[in-house]
Amino acid sequence: MRSYTITPVHAGQPVWTEVPALSVGHVLWLPDTGVRMEQQMCYDAEYLYVRQQAWERNIRAEHTGQLQQVCEDSCMEFFFAPAQDGRYFNLEINPNACIRLGFGPAEGLRTLLVPRNMEQLFDVRAARTQDGWTLTYRIPLAFLRLFYPEFRYECGTLLRGNCYKCGDLTDHPHYLSWNAVNSETPNFHRCEDFGLFFFG
Repeated sequence: MRSYTITPVHAGQPVWTEVPALSVGHVLWLPDTGVRMEQQMCYDAEYLYVRQQAWERNIRAEHTGQLQQVCEDSCMEFFFAPAQDGRYFNLEINPNACIRLGFGPAEGLRTLLVPRNMEQLFDVRAARTQDGWTLTYRIPLAFLRLFYPEFRYECGTLLRGNCYKCGDLTDHPHYLSWNAVNSETPNFHRCEDFGLFFFG
């Protein structure tokens, strides 16, 4: 099981060159297409800040609305569980900064979430690079506390989760993960395969 330490920041604005990156490098289910991804995370008392970067050719970005099947496009995903109660969030975003956000148990009814002013709430920013694309966003503690009132962004806090890259309808279909996924068929919704994120 992999682990990653989330870096504290004190100025409120991450300096990403100073934040360690984790490699989303497990190639799953399909032949390697050369796509690669990294994710960085840091936090203060109010926000968990996330930066994701993909190295990818022929980017697909067809979906333009929230809660659409952004996994069909070039897509980067972050699944995380604030508690060990079987529930977790799945946050999936395409190069148009369109969000698909769900919450609930892996098996059974998961709920798609549409917070008011979702793009502003998460401050999602997408950008193209010479060899791929990037996302930056933030996850407000106030949002998580709607579900977990005692949760805090502080040293010693633990999240369980995984980071993924996919693109089901791209011309180079692919599936990547940070922590290994032990399934014979494509399935990112496996909290038993989550790694550990420690707040440093």
